[in-house]
Amino acid sequence: MSTRPLSPHIEQTTLPSGIRILTERMPEAHSVSLGCWVGIGGRDEAPEVEGASHFLEHLLFKGTAQRSARAIAEAVDAVGGEMNAFTAKEHTAYYCRLPASSVDLGLDVLTDVLTAPAFGPDEVEAERQVILEELHLSEDEAEDRVHTLAHEAVFPNHPLGREVLGTPESIGAMGRDEIAGFFGDHYRPDNLVLAAAGDVHHDQVVEAARRRFTADGSVARPPRSAPGEPALPLALLRRPTEQAHLVLAWPAFSRHDPDRRALSVLNQVLGGGLSSRLFQEIRERRGLTYSVYSYPCLYHDAGLLLAYAGTGPERIGEVRRLMMAEVEALAADGITEHELGVAAGYLEGSLLLGLEDSGSRMARLAGHMVERGRVIPVDEQVAELRAVTVADVARVTARVLSAPPTVCAVGPVRERDLGF
Repeated sequence: MSTRPLSPHIEQTTLPSGIRILTERMPEAHSVSLGCWVGIGGRDEAPEVEGASHFLEHLLFKGTAQRSARAIAEAVDAVGGEMNAFTAKEHTAYYCRLPASSVDLGLDVLTDVLTAPAFGPDEVEAERQVILEELHLSEDEAEDRVHTLAHEAVFPNHPLGREVLGTPESIGAMGRDEIAGFFGDHYRPDNLVLAAAGDVHHDQVVEAARRRFTADGSVARPPRSAPGEPALPLALLRRPTEQAHLVLAWPAFSRHDPDRRALSVLNQVLGGGLSSRLFQEIRERRGLTYSVYSYPCLYHDAGLLLAYAGTGPERIGEVRRLMMAEVEALAADGITEHELGVAAGYLEGSLLLGLEDSGSRMARLAGHMVERGRVIPVDEQVAELRAVTVADVARVTARVLSAPPTVCAVGPVRERDLGF
């Protein structure tokens, strides 16, 4: 076992089993947030078990060797706590938040569901139906669907382009043994990060992990390969919706790239907030849309920059042209020093404000460790943001926005409405 302090309040321990434990002590807090991040997500699944990570997200709270699903829910409800999970393309997370006096209960329940899930046949079938309904809902939500459509179009025939929920076919065919086998293969201690923040002592968390996570043997992690096929120019789903949903998507770079902070600034200027160019021009000045924004998605070996707008079908061509005009102006003239100051100041402020509660601090510890292999100090993140220059943003603009975007739309629109 190796333990080392990362700061006056943050400690890290790696147990012989391989599990990494991170805690941040917040003695002034009245709560404790606990989370376990698993280094496996939607992109890591073989086609025959597509959606297995998300299936597990549903199943692990549905009973263990010691507790029924009802007992798990009642244990957390009885102390006013909350428990949840989510699946991403490159990791899966399970977490809970409880009063500080109930930390031992939270650790016991969380480690129980992650080490001894029952995978009861009745629960598997019940959750299969729940997930199929979730798939139907995601297909019906046009605003959500256009974002998944963008991933499919920019990363064709690649796992990053897949929906993490799986498909109706894969979920319908996946048996209990396949799900349990996926769990056994990938939910091993050296693929887990257990994190806690709040009024909690590091030794409490280490002892809980030592008792539960005793399995050895390394995870046979599925290989990840970067996307190789070029992005499609257009992806269109024609549907009789009241509003048309539009996404412009540009391939970017990985989350490890030195230009990632400059990309954050570029995104903030383009469509990241109320003072952004897209919001000010398309919503505030012209009133063409209620919702317009942009955001980056950065992965282990690839990335995206996406800009979204929802508008009336008859205005989608005009909105697309206005979005492209703002992008072209950025590419031609760059950003101003004033815009740099506003964007960098917003990003720094939101980073610091996000540290106000135990849940965000816990998620920061776990997310950094599973995605980057280390916890990046807040001071280092702030320094990197403050170091971004106008020239840095111009370089990233040239890297990302110089090529035509993939145009994606869902709604009652035609190709010619989108300039094709």
